[in-house]
Amino acid sequence: MKIGSDEWSKLIIDGASAFDLDLDRSHTDLFATHANELLHWTKTTNLTTILDPFEVAVKHFVDSLAPAGLIAPGTTLLDIGSGGGFPGIPLKVIIPTLSITLIDASRKKVNFLKHVIRTLKLDGIEARHIRAEELAADSAYRNQFNVITSRALTDLKSFIRRARPLLAVNGQIIALKGKMDETEVEAVRPHILAVETYRLPFAGSKRSIIKIR
Repeated sequence: MKIGSDEWSKLIIDGASAFDLDLDRSHTDLFATHANELLHWTKTTNLTTILDPFEVAVKHFVDSLAPAGLIAPGTTLLDIGSGGGFPGIPLKVIIPTLSITLIDASRKKVNFLKHVIRTLKLDGIEARHIRAEELAADSAYRNQFNVITSRALTDLKSFIRRARPLLAVNGQIIALKGKMDETEVEAVRPHILAVETYRLPFAGSKRSIIKIR
């Protein structure tokens, strides 16, 4: 399978349909450009250990789309520890009206994110080399985000601590995790709105979406 092929595109389109998302080739063409740049940069920058085209499609792109149904158009979204751009960039591609800030502590990763944003010609999205704690010290960003996401960044308690100063009133934190440790969940139980579990399409691995107030 080749990235950007009909087979690769169909894999993402069919996978997204499991989350009630209706994608087409215009979306997957942008994903293919992102994926090719990701693998090219990974030769010199540690962006991902997932290199197989099938796994790139499923474990990066399809998995990033899982929370899309929870995010309203026009939302202001912060993606903490965005790394190779997941889930922030795929979410931006399928919900263009999102206003997104991607942050990462690695300058090399942020350089990649800026490159992909330029390459895909995306508007209303920025990448910053900064930690969440530092971003919260800037009044322009404090309590400004309706949704804050992170994909397997850290434990839930640490994620909440980093995200809360940046969350708008009535905002929502969405943590994307693999199989959940119940001890980790219990440590933040009073803050949790819901835990949704699902099987990643085509891979079958267990995933969790934790919604936190």
